[in-house]
Amino acid sequence: MSPDRIILVVCVVAFTSFAAVTDWRLKKLPNKLTVSAFVAALVFHLVYGLVRGGAIGAGQQLLFALAGFGTGFGILLVLWLIGGGGGGDVKFMGALGAWLGAVLTFQVFIVSAILIAFGGILVFAWGFIDKGMMRTRARYLEKNEQPRNENDEQRQRVRRRLMPFGVPAALATWLVLFFSEFVLK
Repeated sequence: MSPDRIILVVCVVAFTSFAAVTDWRLKKLPNKLTVSAFVAALVFHLVYGLVRGGAIGAGQQLLFALAGFGTGFGILLVLWLIGGGGGGDVKFMGALGAWLGAVLTFQVFIVSAILIAFGGILVFAWGFIDKGMMRTRARYLEKNEQPRNENDEQRQRVRRRLMPFGVPAALATWLVLFFSEFVLK
């Protein structure tokens, strides 16, 4: 693996690790994390492109990063608009896309969706065993009370969320990177 790929993988693993832990603990992905990761990705790709191919290389790498951003941000924006996930998840996938490019970002999304589906089944199964079907159903599938304001509605959505998106997205990223760097080469 070339030094530039090592730097990219280390940066992506660090970003996704920090995002997973933060999302697990706080149930949100802060703008400081997502925006700084996006800017760092742009800088990385611009410098890499400049070193490898001058101004044309820098332009190509900038387009690569922006296409990845558009892919990640766009997919999660659609999901956010229909009520799945939060705004931090959208920005997280945009920043991750800027690091990985469009193809790997789409692969991360697909693997994340599979992990979320599998994890959701496990969460429901454990809830049925631990708390019973009715309490598990009430917690995750029903609105318990009418929200009084936007903050109440947001708290209710976070409480019903099966798992924070940063965790399966980080795992998916690591799997996709591993396969793209070591298995498929």
